[in-house]
Amino acid sequence: MSMVASRSKRLSSDTRPLARLYARHESAVLKILGIASAIGVWQLAVAIGLVSPMVVSSPSRILVAGASYLASQQFVIDARTSGLEFVGGFGLAVIIGVALGFATGWLRRVEHFLDPLINFLYAAPRVALAPLLIIWFGIGIESKVAFIFLMSVFPIIINTAMGVHSVDGDLLDLARSLNASTWQLMRTIVFPSAVPFIVTGIRIGLGVGLIGVVVGEFVASTSGIGFTISQAASSYDVDLVFVGIIIIGTAGAMLTEALRRLERRMAKWKLH
Repeated sequence: MSMVASRSKRLSSDTRPLARLYARHESAVLKILGIASAIGVWQLAVAIGLVSPMVVSSPSRILVAGASYLASQQFVIDARTSGLEFVGGFGLAVIIGVALGFATGWLRRVEHFLDPLINFLYAAPRVALAPLLIIWFGIGIESKVAFIFLMSVFPIIINTAMGVHSVDGDLLDLARSLNASTWQLMRTIVFPSAVPFIVTGIRIGLGVGLIGVVVGEFVASTSGIGFTISQAASSYDVDLVFVGIIIIGTAGAMLTEALRRLERRMAKWKLH
């Protein structure tokens, strides 16, 4: 009995570090398992003939097509084009969206003046504006930058304004009673309180901005990831269509994770 107990104790001590490691990285492990399971089921369904690879492709075919595309000069051109469009449009959306959000959230007259226009444009089908922007700005990068900006800016404005509105009025009254300037109020109370709302708005804007890249290049373009997806779909190259979708989705996931990390860091800064 003592030998059995000793062996059981030894096995328990051997597995404890693995259990601690799993507990520490459980979220990442489950995410990886979820993705791997989906890929495995997809590949199995194609292998046993449940679905046709000509219609839904397969992970192995996408891998081959992706390796070929990523090694080509076309990918370099497409990535540069889509990257410039996104950085230009989304960067403008963040700068102008946060500024307008603070203005509408802090200044009542500005809010009354801009609120109907912001609500109308936010509710309107902005995708329908893409052909108009092509007419106004041409098929170059300018029209895509304008379209991505219009897609991204309104969630940032609205969420930033909500963040400013959420500031505790008692804190503002206390700070004003101590003769704090408007700049001091913004720096020490308003901005730290609004940070979670701003990051949420930027995160939403990021997602619709990436959609704007693809849609804008669908409408009129000569290069870009969206252009390649459109061309591949026209020639029934399902493998390359999935490659483009995965590239856009991966870029979005990486940028979203970066925003989450920034939000956590700024939350710590707010606490201090």
